[in-house]
Amino acid sequence: MNSILSSVLPAPKDPVLSVIFACRDDPSPVKLNLSAGTYRTEEGKPLVLDVVRRAEQQLANDLSRDKEYLPLNGLPEFNKLSTKLILGDDSPAVKENRVVTIQCLSGTGSLRVGAEFLATHNKERVIFVPDPTWGNHPRIFALAGLSVEYFRYYDPKSRGLDFKGMLEDLGAAPPGAIVVLQACGHNPTGVDPTFEQWEQIRRLVRSKCLLPFFDSAYQGFASGSLDSDAQAVRMFVADGGECLIAQSYAKNMGLYGERIGALTIVCTSEDVAKKVEDQVLLVVRPMYLTPPIHGASIVATILKNSDMYNDWTIELKGMADRIISMRQQLYEAIQARGTPGDWSHIIKHIGMFTFTGLSEEQVHLIAKEYHIYMTYDGRISMASLSSKTVPQLADAIHAVVTRIA
Repeated sequence: MNSILSSVLPAPKDPVLSVIFACRDDPSPVKLNLSAGTYRTEEGKPLVLDVVRRAEQQLANDLSRDKEYLPLNGLPEFNKLSTKLILGDDSPAVKENRVVTIQCLSGTGSLRVGAEFLATHNKERVIFVPDPTWGNHPRIFALAGLSVEYFRYYDPKSRGLDFKGMLEDLGAAPPGAIVVLQACGHNPTGVDPTFEQWEQIRRLVRSKCLLPFFDSAYQGFASGSLDSDAQAVRMFVADGGECLIAQSYAKNMGLYGERIGALTIVCTSEDVAKKVEDQVLLVVRPMYLTPPIHGASIVATILKNSDMYNDWTIELKGMADRIISMRQQLYEAIQARGTPGDWSHIIKHIGMFTFTGLSEEQVHLIAKEYHIYMTYDGRISMASLSSKTVPQLADAIHAVVTRIA
């Protein structure tokens, strides 16, 4: 029989998935996967928050609940609470009814819906992303029909922010261009601007009439404070200008598999917001029609109940504090071994990820001889480390750094 699909070409290898598969197929009992962006406990296990268990039990006990379709824009209560979480209790934009929030399929889906909307309605179809950025960003925006460009962000020499280069590149962007800014816990580098630098970025973005699109995947998960991790977003919203925000509850509530997030668009007036919402729903309907109900119900149950909300913030800070502790332990372990070089960037970075500064050759050697897997650019997930595995990683780093300069 003739095959219509025989002309399909092999898919290019995904750099993150290829590392995950290599680790999966490694028979070593001491193998360690530091490539995936998921939180692990000190015992190396996935974590379901206690407050999530309670919320699910409460939902299961409510026999009045049904499984009907949600509206196209999602669960209204979830949308309202998500807006409040990212913009704050007293946001003027919310009071003035110029904010649109749409429940989407986690952060990825929120970015894609926003990108599809912008590709149709923004006159300038170029979008600037940090160099480097999350590997999925360029694909999401390009497939939506936007032209992806990069602005300087990471300085390999200092292993910190290339702030001067960032301002120069954004200053050269055409008016109306879209700029992707990660709200906190930059993926993949772990390098965030200071609040003072954020203010300079805000002034430049507004003076150049650029449109900021925030990716907020780690609110509360980076510093342990929901308000601190939303500060950059709120600075932009406070000036009365427009912006888009993609939220995810994968990390901060551990709802990875529920695919729960939101796209919030801050407009200049209530009239503009209404038209924007109608157009975004035209993107949603042929894409997936309506979002899933279960994850949204979990989030809404937690956010609207003061006791559950407080318990969540405690558990959330516990996750963030454990990651910070892993940074400190890894830094001290590397120092104790006398490993050449300055490794202070490990404790200066923030959030789930950090760039180790290891070369691709060193990364391959660590995987081959020490069964430790990270992305080829040297990024590791600090959330996948434990007190037991920190010495294992420190030994491997010391060995490859002293063997390969």
